[in-house]
Amino acid sequence: MSLPKPLIIGNWKMHGLSAELETLVRALAKRHAETPKPGTLGICPPFTLLIPAKAVLQGSGILLGGQTCHAKGQGAFTGDISAAMLADAGCEIVLLGHSERRAGLGETDADVKAKAEATLSAGLTPVVCIGETEDQYVAGETLDVLGAQIDGSLPDGADAERLVVAYEPIWAIGTGRTPTMDEIAKVHAFIGERLAAAGVSGTPVLYGGSVKPDNAAAILALDGVDGVLVGGASLKVDDFFTIYAAGAGTAA
Repeated sequence: MSLPKPLIIGNWKMHGLSAELETLVRALAKRHAETPKPGTLGICPPFTLLIPAKAVLQGSGILLGGQTCHAKGQGAFTGDISAAMLADAGCEIVLLGHSERRAGLGETDADVKAKAEATLSAGLTPVVCIGETEDQYVAGETLDVLGAQIDGSLPDGADAERLVVAYEPIWAIGTGRTPTMDEIAKVHAFIGERLAAAGVSGTPVLYGGSVKPDNAAAILALDGVDGVLVGGASLKVDDFFTIYAAGAGTAA
């Protein structure tokens, strides 16, 4: 599934109850219908909201995504969810390897690769997240870390139309801090080169980490930035739509 650029994806993380179907999902769908923009808009709510959210989003053009999946298609894995289940719930994309899962739950590059391959097998598009810690950033190890994560996390059999990569410096997530525009551009150029070397040239590369309405336009205007992965700001309709609108002038 080729996704029109820019890609603006909201990661709700562990936020959202049924009430948010009205205050967030329905309101976002209404805004999108009234003022459509170029590119792709998507949300990744918690699992409990996927099926009702899909019903609200029907015909809106807004993508629905899961926040992770298990590498196996089924089995005795209490508390987990498979890529096939996400597809059955109406998802089209899946976030994988988010730093909060890598750091907090011990997910490895090999785990992310296996999940990405399961995602592809289910007909979904994996959004593979990569990023360095603050210590690695300060030590000047960012590109080495990202290169290793790309090499270890990309699924076999992927192509540029069925893969998205999201660069999220761990130290920028939820902190209000972001790299400089030059740093973001440099990292995205490196990622693009590494993906080309891996045979998936043209894969969309998103930036994530304290993306807000007041910095989204500058980030989205950078060469090599094909969209953004938005955390907290995606829980506010006005802020999220402002970020989506900021990408309109960069549409491919």
